[in-house]
Amino acid sequence: MANPVQILSTKILSPLHKQELMKYGIELIEADFIKTENKPFELKDLNENLIFTSQNAVHSILSHPKSEELKKKNVYCVGLKTKNLLTDNGFNVVAYTGYAADLAEIITLIYGSESYTFFSGNLRRDTLPEALKENGIKFNEIQVYDTTLQPQKIKGNPEAILFFSPSGVKSYLKDNKIQKQICFCIGDTTADALAKITKNIIIADQPTIEDVIEDAIQEYK
Repeated sequence: MANPVQILSTKILSPLHKQELMKYGIELIEADFIKTENKPFELKDLNENLIFTSQNAVHSILSHPKSEELKKKNVYCVGLKTKNLLTDNGFNVVAYTGYAADLAEIITLIYGSESYTFFSGNLRRDTLPEALKENGIKFNEIQVYDTTLQPQKIKGNPEAILFFSPSGVKSYLKDNKIQKQICFCIGDTTADALAKITKNIIIADQPTIEDVIEDAIQEYK
């Protein structure tokens, strides 16, 4: 019997996602290479519209005593999961896209005369704020969560690695090398972080964990 394929996930997966992989005899190694925590912040000087580019920011806002007042405002966000989390909690999402660059484009083309408050994390990409700045759109930013890298050395030699964020890539590369492994990435920005390191990259069709896992299964089943 051939040895089972070993896959490393750079984030601890839910039991459901694990089951999917194990069903196909894939052996999973998993570790959280980044840690996210809410940080204290003040809700002041808010503009007419709100921008969220991650579920982490939404969770942090929901834990704030004044979050109810924000539900009167229109929301723009990145990611279907982020949108669902907002909608389930009574927010009105006007537009959502898969990537920050697309959201920036929609805002500048269609909603450029409005003003925005962007709830972000400390390691956020510059894509969105830069685009808004360049187009003279009124916005401010409130940092509502912190992401810290948790580099760790992985034993064994997995055949594939699942990556879910550019920070996850950065953290993994601190103590580990990528040789011949196939790297499954949740999206373009994550893949960009690997561009100088490997050509063995498969990018999920939709930026969701499910799609990353689906790709890995297709490859190894």
